Amino acid sequence: MIRNTTLVAIAALVVAACATREVDYQGEGEGVVGQGAPVQAPLETPSVGTAGEDAADDPAIWASATPVRIGGVETPGFVAGTDKKAGLYIYGLDGKILQFLPEGLLNNVDVVEGLSVGGRPQVVLGASDRTPGRTGISLYLFDPAGEGDNAVRPWGRIATDVVEPYGFCFARRGAEVHAVLVGHEGELRQFVLTVGADGQPVSREVRRAEIGSISEGCAADEASGSLFIGEENVGLWRYDLDPATGDRRTLIQPIAPGVIVADLEGLTVLHDGDARYLIGSSQGDSTFPVWRIDGPAPVLKGRFVVTDGAVDGITGTDGLDALGGPVGEAFPEGVVVIQDDVNDVGTQNFKYVDWRDIRAALNL
Repeated sequence: MIRNTTLVAIAALVVAACATREVDYQGEGEGVVGQGAPVQAPLETPSVGTAGEDAADDPAIWASATPVRIGGVETPGFVAGTDKKAGLYIYGLDGKILQFLPEGLLNNVDVVEGLSVGGRPQVVLGASDRTPGRTGISLYLFDPAGEGDNAVRPWGRIATDVVEPYGFCFARRGAEVHAVLVGHEGELRQFVLTVGADGQPVSREVRRAEIGSISEGCAADEASGSLFIGEENVGLWRYDLDPATGDRRTLIQPIAPGVIVADLEGLTVLHDGDARYLIGSSQGDSTFPVWRIDGPAPVLKGRFVVTDGAVDGITGTDGLDALGGPVGEAFPEGVVVIQDDVNDVGTQNFKYVDWRDIRAALNL
């Protein structure tokens, strides 16, 4: 792995020296949106159930080439979204609620394929869980070939020594499924997830490192073997997905006006044909920087903002996810789903943005 250049290392030290505590977004940026190419969201989910609090947090998207059934409803895929005070929502690609799992204090959620239980391929969901007495990673299964009342169901958990699990993402490394947990205080834990003979999850810790200060956003780019981590008040780091590389990393982008305004929150990777993009959330000015990452080094291509349209715009985002390629009929080339901190009606929710609109706005 290439070490930081001197200039980047100095920038990291300067910013890190100021990052002694979390700068939580408290709505002070409401109505103040940074510079970025404007796009609009064509649809949104209902408000999460917890009213009057910072509750909706992080989404994950899964799509199928053939329709599946969730709770008796046929759908081409789903969006999982956390209410970090109450549990996990499963939404259709039209934004409607398909299922709610009252699973407690789930914060970040992700989804992965590649594991089978009882000889049946499963979609696995994982979420960082801050519920007292079971902190760690809570796991869920969805059987895409299931019928009748088929739905997302609890599977098990990965225990950890992290006191307050925060960020979470899955990654594929060869045939292995990896689960990456980011703690509130900057702990980094990486596990290999397998299925035991009894059909229950089995985990093996393969890396532990310290990021340095409060961190959350997590996204993997398997094609380049990259693991991107957002240190909220410092900047965007690239780690190698190979756990043997330990805590070696490169600072891709420090916190800086016009690029990332603290907090750096959600991170996600989108495949668009041969191109791959990393999208982040600059919570402090409600903008979304986009880097192209399929070249020798990440290249910032611009930022977008989500303005009022069919539904209200997006401010103060905690989390986001993206999926390229066909995602139902409404999003034939991909979709980005984004948490909205200040919703115009009701409490916090999630909004869907067509990837074609973002691509056109940034001339990608």
